[in-house]
Amino acid sequence: MTFSASFRTALVGLLALAGGGLASTAFSSAALADSGTIRISVLKAGWFVGASGGSGTLIFKGRRYPLSVGGLSAGLVFGASQTALIGRVTNIRRPSDVQGVYGAAGAGAAVGVGASTIVLQNNKGAVLQLQGKQVGLIANLDLSGLQISLQ
Repeated sequence: MTFSASFRTALVGLLALAGGGLASTAFSSAALADSGTIRISVLKAGWFVGASGGSGTLIFKGRRYPLSVGGLSAGLVFGASQTALIGRVTNIRRPSDVQGVYGAAGAGAAVGVGASTIVLQNNKGAVLQLQGKQVGLIANLDLSGLQISLQ
């Protein structure tokens, strides 16, 4: 059974259109994601095991959403610090996508004032890209978990 050249061309074209439709569906969820601005203030203290708590604000589509922040860290944590972070949150569709647990492994030290930069991701795919300053006397080499919730 032989197919004419025009039939084969039409079939290949149809398959290409179908494949493109499937690919655009797979990428449309990422294309629909949006971003916002986030500010977080966290107090961290510890002696081997650390705890942190604080608050923040998410600005998404022109609206402000208050946040609460808490967390634990384990490893080598000595001292206390106050950290003020600001940055972007990406890959969110609604404010509640920011909620969740963010995990990180980190090392750092602050004596007086120091700079801090961190990138975190939660289980919903929200990505926080934060930077700011850290004030205090702290040294850490630890695994941390940060819980962010809408208030």
